[in-house]
Amino acid sequence: MIIVEQGDPRDPQAAALLRQSHALMESLFPPEDNFYLDIDALTAPGIYFFTARRGETVIGTGALAVKDGYGEVKSMFVDEAARGTGAADALLRQIEDQARELDLPMLKLETGNVLHAAHKLYRRHGFTDCGVFGDYAEAKSSVFMEKQL
Repeated sequence: MIIVEQGDPRDPQAAALLRQSHALMESLFPPEDNFYLDIDALTAPGIYFFTARRGETVIGTGALAVKDGYGEVKSMFVDEAARGTGAADALLRQIEDQARELDLPMLKLETGNVLHAAHKLYRRHGFTDCGVFGDYAEAKSSVFMEKQL
Protein backbone atom coordinates (compact mmCIF):
# COMPACT_ATOMS: atom_id res chain seq x y z
CA MET A 1 0.00 0.00 0.00
CA ILE A 2 1.24 3.48 -0.90
CA ILE A 3 0.72 6.21 1.69
CA VAL A 4 0.96 9.87 0.62
CA GLU A 5 1.35 12.45 3.36
CA GLN A 6 2.73 15.89 3.95
CA GLY A 7 6.44 15.56 4.59
CA ASP A 8 9.71 17.37 5.18
CA PRO A 9 12.05 17.67 2.19
CA ARG A 10 14.97 17.62 4.67
CA ASP A 11 14.03 14.12 5.83
CA PRO A 12 17.02 11.96 4.80
CA GLN A 13 14.98 9.66 2.52
CA ALA A 14 13.09 12.53 0.86
CA ALA A 15 16.28 14.57 0.46
CA ALA A 16 18.03 11.59 -1.16
CA LEU A 17 15.23 11.28 -3.73
CA LEU A 18 15.30 15.02 -4.40
CA ARG A 19 19.06 14.87 -4.98
CA GLN A 20 18.51 11.96 -7.42
CA SER A 21 15.92 14.04 -9.25
CA HIS A 22 18.22 17.08 -9.42
CA ALA A 23 21.10 14.96 -10.72
CA LEU A 24 18.85 13.50 -13.42
CA MET A 25 17.65 16.95 -14.50
CA GLU A 26 21.23 18.25 -14.59
CA SER A 27 22.25 15.29 -16.77
CA LEU A 28 19.40 15.88 -19.24
CA PHE A 29 19.11 19.67 -19.52
CA PRO A 30 21.42 22.68 -19.65
CA PRO A 31 21.70 24.67 -16.39
CA GLU A 32 19.54 27.52 -17.69
CA ASP A 33 16.69 25.05 -18.35
CA ASN A 34 16.65 23.51 -14.86
CA PHE A 35 13.84 24.98 -12.78
CA TYR A 36 13.70 22.62 -9.81
CA LEU A 37 13.40 23.99 -6.28
CA ASP A 38 16.28 23.15 -3.99
CA ILE A 39 15.58 21.35 -0.74
CA ASP A 40 15.51 24.51 1.39
CA ALA A 41 13.15 26.26 -1.05
CA LEU A 42 10.70 23.38 -0.60
CA THR A 43 10.31 24.41 3.07
CA ALA A 44 9.20 27.97 2.25
CA PRO A 45 5.73 29.31 3.07
CA GLY A 46 3.26 28.55 0.29
CA ILE A 47 4.88 25.20 -0.52
CA TYR A 48 3.09 21.97 0.36
CA PHE A 49 5.56 19.09 0.14
CA PHE A 50 4.38 15.48 0.00
CA THR A 51 6.03 12.10 0.16
CA ALA A 52 4.79 8.74 -1.04
CA ARG A 53 5.96 5.78 0.98
CA ARG A 54 5.57 2.06 1.05
CA GLY A 55 5.98 0.91 4.62
CA GLU A 56 8.75 3.05 6.08
CA THR A 57 10.46 3.68 2.73
CA VAL A 58 9.92 6.98 0.91
CA ILE A 59 9.50 6.14 -2.79
CA GLY A 60 8.36 9.48 -4.22
CA THR A 61 8.05 13.22 -3.75
CA GLY A 62 5.85 15.99 -5.06
CA ALA A 63 4.96 19.54 -4.10
CA LEU A 64 2.38 22.23 -4.64
CA ALA A 65 3.65 25.81 -4.88
CA VAL A 66 0.85 28.31 -4.31
CA LYS A 67 1.09 31.14 -6.82
CA ASP A 68 -1.11 34.15 -7.54
CA GLY A 69 -4.26 32.60 -9.02
CA TYR A 70 -2.98 29.03 -9.53
CA GLY A 71 -0.94 26.23 -8.04
CA GLU A 72 2.23 24.85 -9.58
CA VAL A 73 3.23 21.18 -9.46
CA LYS A 74 6.88 20.90 -8.42
CA SER A 75 9.42 18.22 -7.46
CA MET A 76 7.52 15.22 -8.82
CA PHE A 77 9.89 12.27 -8.65
CA VAL A 78 9.53 8.55 -7.99
CA ASP A 79 12.40 6.21 -7.22
CA GLU A 80 13.25 4.17 -10.31
CA ALA A 81 12.50 0.86 -8.53
CA ALA A 82 9.00 2.11 -7.61
CA ARG A 83 7.97 3.41 -11.02
CA GLY A 84 4.79 1.88 -12.38
CA THR A 85 3.41 1.22 -8.88
CA GLY A 86 0.95 4.12 -8.82
CA ALA A 87 3.09 6.33 -6.56
CA ALA A 88 3.19 9.22 -9.05
CA ASP A 89 -0.58 9.00 -9.56
CA ALA A 90 -1.12 9.07 -5.79
CA LEU A 91 1.18 12.06 -5.34
CA LEU A 92 -0.48 14.00 -8.15
CA ARG A 93 -3.96 13.28 -6.72
CA GLN A 94 -2.79 14.58 -3.33
CA ILE A 95 -1.38 17.75 -4.90
CA GLU A 96 -4.65 18.27 -6.77
CA ASP A 97 -6.68 17.65 -3.58
CA GLN A 98 -4.55 20.21 -1.71
CA ALA A 99 -5.02 22.76 -4.50
CA ARG A 100 -8.79 22.26 -4.38
CA GLU A 101 -8.79 22.60 -0.60
CA LEU A 102 -7.03 25.96 -1.08
CA ASP A 103 -9.65 26.96 -3.71
CA LEU A 104 -7.04 27.30 -6.44
CA PRO A 105 -8.76 27.39 -9.84
CA MET A 106 -5.93 25.81 -11.83
CA LEU A 107 -2.76 23.74 -11.65
CA LYS A 108 0.20 24.46 -13.93
CA LEU A 109 3.55 22.80 -14.40
CA GLU A 110 6.78 22.87 -16.36
CA THR A 111 8.48 19.62 -17.29
CA GLY A 112 11.25 18.54 -19.61
CA ASN A 113 10.59 17.80 -23.26
CA VAL A 114 12.28 14.38 -23.08
CA LEU A 115 10.41 13.24 -19.95
CA HIS A 116 7.80 11.29 -21.92
CA ALA A 117 6.60 9.22 -18.95
CA ALA A 118 5.85 12.46 -17.10
CA HIS A 119 3.90 13.83 -20.09
CA LYS A 120 1.85 10.64 -20.14
CA LEU A 121 1.16 10.87 -16.40
CA TYR A 122 0.05 14.50 -16.58
CA ARG A 123 -2.15 13.94 -19.63
CA ARG A 124 -3.77 10.95 -17.95
CA HIS A 125 -4.69 13.32 -15.10
CA GLY A 126 -6.26 15.87 -17.45
CA PHE A 127 -3.39 18.29 -18.04
CA THR A 128 -3.11 19.91 -21.47
CA ASP A 129 -0.31 21.86 -23.11
CA CYS A 130 -0.25 25.59 -22.49
CA GLY A 131 2.06 28.53 -22.99
CA VAL A 132 4.79 29.90 -20.77
CA PHE A 133 3.58 31.14 -17.39
CA GLY A 134 4.90 32.84 -14.26
CA ASP A 135 8.61 33.62 -14.23
CA TYR A 136 9.50 31.02 -16.87
CA ALA A 137 11.04 31.96 -20.19
CA GLU A 138 10.46 30.06 -23.42
CA ALA A 139 12.91 27.15 -23.59
CA LYS A 140 13.06 24.40 -26.21
CA SER A 141 13.59 21.80 -23.50
CA SER A 142 10.43 22.83 -21.59
CA VAL A 143 6.85 21.63 -21.89
CA PHE A 144 4.22 23.71 -20.08
CA MET A 145 0.91 22.18 -19.02
CA GLU A 146 -2.20 23.18 -17.09
CA LYS A 147 -5.40 21.76 -15.68
CA GLN A 148 -8.56 23.59 -14.67
CA LEU A 149 -9.82 22.47 -11.27
